[in-house]
Amino acid sequence: MTDRATIAVDQFLAHSPAKVWRALTDSDLLSRWLMPNDFRPVPGHRFTFRTEPRPGQGFDGVVHCEVLELDPPRRLSWAWRGGRLDTVVTWTLAPEGRGTRLFLEHAGFDPDDPVQRRTFTLLDGGWRSHVWRRLEAALTAVD
Repeated sequence: MTDRATIAVDQFLAHSPAKVWRALTDSDLLSRWLMPNDFRPVPGHRFTFRTEPRPGQGFDGVVHCEVLELDPPRRLSWAWRGGRLDTVVTWTLAPEGRGTRLFLEHAGFDPDDPVQRRTFTLLDGGWRSHVWRRLEAALTAVD
């Protein structure tokens, strides 16, 4: 049975954990592959991501976040709040061969809320497809 409250994705990236960690924690690099932001890798730091509003989802285009956990270069977790969402995104990096296995968990969706179910479906598709492609492109462009 599929967990309708948590998106879980993992992907092998042919880049070192240090390089992947940099793409996750450098605000400029994060902007290249995810969204414009004012992120700083400091526990407790509150920041925002900005994207296109989705009025039908009750979303104004701003994701309010807070760094919850920072364990360089292994684990990063932040609160992800926007519209009706109050969720947590966690990145876990594991060295694998000549690269990194990157695990994403986006947890806390309410499967009984129709708006959150639609948002889950949208984000699940986004995390699984174009976000990974953009991350790979950003990593390839960085020396």
